[in-house]
Amino acid sequence: MNILIALGVVVLYLLACIRILRQYERGVVFTLGKFTGVRDAGFRFVFVPFQQMVRVSLRTVTMQIPSQKIITKDNVSIDIAAVAYYHVTDPEKSVIMIENVESATNQISQTTVRNVVGQFSLDQLLSDTLKINEQIKTVIDTHTAPWGAEVTAVEIKDIQLPDNMQRAMAKEAEAERERRAKIVAAQGEFQAAVKLGEAADIISQHPVALQLRTLQTMAEIATEKNSTIIFPAQFMTTVQEAMKMLKIDSATK
Repeated sequence: MNILIALGVVVLYLLACIRILRQYERGVVFTLGKFTGVRDAGFRFVFVPFQQMVRVSLRTVTMQIPSQKIITKDNVSIDIAAVAYYHVTDPEKSVIMIENVESATNQISQTTVRNVVGQFSLDQLLSDTLKINEQIKTVIDTHTAPWGAEVTAVEIKDIQLPDNMQRAMAKEAEAERERRAKIVAAQGEFQAAVKLGEAADIISQHPVALQLRTLQTMAEIATEKNSTIIFPAQFMTTVQEAMKMLKIDSATK
């Protein structure tokens, strides 16, 4: 009877010592308060109360970096919100070296965003976002490496500008568009003037071409059948001369 009771106690104790770690988890085991190893995923025994195990997730954590009020290098006050991605690479360090790796990473991320972004002007911040993201990531990763965590990416996701700065940028963009439109219009006028000059040179060498062009223009005007065209006598004489020249040319050919 005593043996059965003892076996029952042993079975219950062993059942209480069973731990199952998922594929993305690791177990940091302490024996009598001293670190004794890291357990991989699967079926594991932890002999309580002599041993304790802390579960550590190796999955990538998406951490929101709250909006930070920052003054840029050119003295513009902006609000920046970002997001960071990190994961634990060394379960032992993440438990022993830091009390709460997520909280510590979040705090150092906020400080780093303020310090790094403050070194750039507003134009650089808007145009070189990828470079700034990489610099923020490098600085944060330097701090988190001793804690057994690695930052894989940092992205600035929102930049809020003051209302007066938004209006100023809108005016600047509108002025730039007007400048481009005026340049395009001027280029069109220049090209048209060049072509008209070339046409004038050709017409000066062939006077009949001017009269034919005039007749064509009148024909286009008369298509609506609501216009009265008055031909001056000099014009008719010029037309007759043009017709004679055409007949002479055709006879010569």
